[in-house]
Amino acid sequence: METLKFRFENGSRDAGARPELVGVVSSGNLEVLIEPAPLGNACEIEINTAAHGFGAIWEAVMADFHARWPMANTRISINDMGATPAVVSLRLDQAVETMLGAGQ
Repeated sequence: METLKFRFENGSRDAGARPELVGVVSSGNLEVLIEPAPLGNACEIEINTAAHGFGAIWEAVMADFHARWPMANTRISINDMGATPAVVSLRLDQAVETMLGAGQ
């Protein structure tokens, strides 16, 4: 397993009130846990992945996610078993939409 960590400052959208889990860890898929955390308007993302050597791709996908969803005070944990970048983006969008929808 490889662990990657990213932090994005100056988010403008707070997470919902409770954690949400989407996806499932299995071959070619991933799970995403998104939760509120007091991070000074930052978003921290930790990725545990079975696919080694793809840090630059993960960084690009996480930067794209943060551009779409500038989350603040949010911690995201990803457990990956070889998902493609498109699946990663889909699951991240699903996690945010589920969390924000649950708080309304």
